[in-house]
Amino acid sequence: MAQTAQRPAASPVRAGRTADSGPASSSFFFNGHAPRRRALVGAVAALFGFALTVVWSAQFVDRTIGDNIADSLLGHTAKGTPIAGVLAGLAFALATGVAGTFTACNVAVFSALAPLAGAPAASRRGRMAAALRPLSRLALGAVVVSAVYGAVVSLAGTGMPQFDDSQGVGFSGRLVQAMVVYGLIGLLMTYLGLAALGVVRDPLARLSRRFPGAPMLVMGGLIGAFLIGRPFPLFRQLFRDAAESHNPLYGAVAFGLQSIGNITVMSVLFLLVAGLFGERLHRWTARRPSRASALTAAGFLAAGVFLVLYWDVRLLAVRELIWYPMAPWAK
Repeated sequence: MAQTAQRPAASPVRAGRTADSGPASSSFFFNGHAPRRRALVGAVAALFGFALTVVWSAQFVDRTIGDNIADSLLGHTAKGTPIAGVLAGLAFALATGVAGTFTACNVAVFSALAPLAGAPAASRRGRMAAALRPLSRLALGAVVVSAVYGAVVSLAGTGMPQFDDSQGVGFSGRLVQAMVVYGLIGLLMTYLGLAALGVVRDPLARLSRRFPGAPMLVMGGLIGAFLIGRPFPLFRQLFRDAAESHNPLYGAVAFGLQSIGNITVMSVLFLLVAGLFGERLHRWTARRPSRASALTAAGFLAAGVFLVLYWDVRLLAVRELIWYPMAPWAK
């Protein structure tokens, strides 16, 4: 009797949602290895983003941390001190960019570190050099977007929504703009987090396969877009100075330096991690590639949930339109 040919066992994981041993396709945000406990990863990341909105104190971060850092870097009180000239404005832009690192309108920048986890290891010097390449693309994307916006601000003058402090229905034009901008960026980051889990398609998959460096440019562009809705008081001071100058070159350079300042702390942190722990981190993710997907997903989901809830839900509670849980020090 003829023997029946055995068919290969079918994989229990669908294409695009593969387990550690069989990636169907990979891209910048999704390496083809979905975490086995993707629901748990997503839930924990989302819960962390929500918890951060509950305890976040804008007054402490903006004034206690931001103002003190800016004052220290500039050597004088930054808030309320007139910006005397172009060079003073550029110094102010860079210093307040660093000072705004941990503000609610910038903290999501740290999610950009997540896709870089598990990069190939080499010598410490080689890892540092390799780390500079994606950071340079990130910085380029941020500077391009922020510089274009700075030029627009200088040309448009003080008639833009960020100068509107009227409280129509409890919201100024400035806050409405912040809600829209950060809400959209938050939704996009949430989607990228789900893509990293293999739940939805990676929107940059085709682009990342053809141009591997392009996704970091896109990430940088998102960081640069933070300035479009940014209500940070020290940034508003720079915003007004650029608008009143009517000098698009000055506005472009000042806003570009602000973005560079925004990512400086994150960049230094990433370089330290790459230099000191890069080889160990690479071995850890190489043993189970789904760990890299989990880290990427957790970073984007936590940042996305935080942005949406903080800027589009908690603000409604601040205006007493709805109830939202907030720690006593956060009110």
